[in-house]
Amino acid sequence: MNAQKQNPSNVSHSNAKKNIVLVHGGFVDGSGWAGVYRELKRAGHNVVVVQNPTKSLADDVATTKAAIESVPGEVVLVGHSYGGVVITEAGTHPQVSRLVYITAFAPDAGESVASLIANPPAGAPVPPILPPKDGYLFLDRSRFADSFAADVPADEAAFMADAQVPWGLDALAGAVTIPAWKSKPSHYLVATEDKMIPPPAQRMMAGRAKANVKELAGSHAIYVSKPVEIAEFIRQAAA
Repeated sequence: MNAQKQNPSNVSHSNAKKNIVLVHGGFVDGSGWAGVYRELKRAGHNVVVVQNPTKSLADDVATTKAAIESVPGEVVLVGHSYGGVVITEAGTHPQVSRLVYITAFAPDAGESVASLIANPPAGAPVPPILPPKDGYLFLDRSRFADSFAADVPADEAAFMADAQVPWGLDALAGAVTIPAWKSKPSHYLVATEDKMIPPPAQRMMAGRAKANVKELAGSHAIYVSKPVEIAEFIRQAAA
């Protein structure tokens, strides 16, 4: 499969790998990328942070493609958590040269977050997702820090819990059609202390995508707690 992964021939290479588009996951918005954004900008990259509505996968893919098209030339597309589903679907865009998954879902054709989390293995941590209300999901605020952001400073994790973005059931159930990782080089950062997406599940998805894998100790919010390391991983992928 790797032999078939090639950069799109119609993309300009004059600014190859300089454009980076960051896609957030569910329950949060793009502000969590602030530390990574600063590190990448400091390194000379052109960075766009997507603000997805997270109501449906179709809407988020459309928003992400608009962000891709807002910059000229090649784009390295980065997704965290549910953002991995978005980049898997949107990443077939001809401007996208490669994909970077940060402790993210990397579905195959027909898969969604809902299908990937449907049958957790025995002993795996269960995310504290509350019953849906009016078609949207939230995490239990009292358990948010432990499950999502265990290595983030307590006051910041509390803010993240109280500033949650409603995550739509249509986004949760949105299924991928053509996985971009089947045609684009991929990189995957496994967060080994993640309690939202179990590390074994991360490794499985990274393996079938034949991604370049790095493991780093950290929570599901590792992109917030370790922005220097995450930015360096993205930079290496962009190189």
